[in-house]
Amino acid sequence: MSVVAVPSPVLAVPGAVAAVPGSPDAAVPWHYGDPLGEQRAANERLAIVDRSHRFVLSITGAERLTWLHTVTSQHIAELADGRSAENLDLDLNGRVQHHFVLTELAGTVWIDTEADRGPALLDFLTKMVFWADAQPREQPDHAVLSLLGPLAHTAAAALGVDRLPETYEALPLPRGGFLRRMPWPTADSFDLVIPRDQLMSYWTELTAAGAQPAGSWAYEALRVAAARPRIGLDTDDRTIPHEVNWIGAPGEYGAVHLDKGCYRGQETVARVHNLGKPPRRLVLLHLDGSADERPAPGDPVTAGGRSVGVLGTVIDHYELGPIALALIKRNIPVDAQLTVGDTAAAIDPDSVVADDSPQPGRQAIERLRGR
Repeated sequence: MSVVAVPSPVLAVPGAVAAVPGSPDAAVPWHYGDPLGEQRAANERLAIVDRSHRFVLSITGAERLTWLHTVTSQHIAELADGRSAENLDLDLNGRVQHHFVLTELAGTVWIDTEADRGPALLDFLTKMVFWADAQPREQPDHAVLSLLGPLAHTAAAALGVDRLPETYEALPLPRGGFLRRMPWPTADSFDLVIPRDQLMSYWTELTAAGAQPAGSWAYEALRVAAARPRIGLDTDDRTIPHEVNWIGAPGEYGAVHLDKGCYRGQETVARVHNLGKPPRRLVLLHLDGSADERPAPGDPVTAGGRSVGVLGTVIDHYELGPIALALIKRNIPVDAQLTVGDTAAAIDPDSVVADDSPQPGRQAIERLRGR
């Protein structure tokens, strides 16, 4: 199992520009000459994004769902055929190790995750099988494409489907694989998990049907604007789910169900939910575009000369300009004046998820004290 993704054949498409070496998306096109226009197409019309560097694995066996339910954070024991969910693997201290998307379809659980983390996730799952009837295995002969935009319905005929799926629903495709709707990075986001040998034929047919080629730059810009974290870029080795808004059932577009147990790291999740607050929170930052250079992921975010956080993904958005995700201390005010190096930064207030709801554990303590 190689951590290095094989370069996509889509890189040979005329106009395709590769990402800089070392980028997590170096194996797929970065853009096609108009990165901001590609974002607009993905948000307002229809665009196709090559995400074939995603690591794909499958789990078969009669106990695949009930077993996976016991070792991961999402409630999936009774996931219906044709349904999907986001899920996490946590360590013993509740820190995020893996984030992945899964789909139950026709007796198989399909999982796709980051290319560099897929082998480690597969290794963990394989070691956790013990006596369960579940068989995880890599599926290098499958690849992921994404369709983004409100005109996705115009591509239905090219896909061979008579309708588009609802959020987290998956529809089988006539030539194998499936079409899945996701709640992000835009309101109209669809993943195709397809046989890899059909990658270029789907690409050709969908672009002929009106989908504009868009690179990983476009996908990432829309993801950042939606304040959706990407593991390894917007998380670190201390990140817990509450900090990056991964709490919630599938219907809440989360990856951690609060009404289940029996998974590694659940004690931390329960303790923060019932008694505490996460030490940091994920926010969207607007960056001063007049600076000579863009800050880089990992740069410290400062307020009043002291470090209050760390920068994640940094990108240029077609409407918002330079933006970034950052993990900052929870007690930093939304209107705080922040800097990253020589660049001024401001928190987007709409990206801050309120954490002032009553905590069950605190309420119980107060009741015991007669308050």
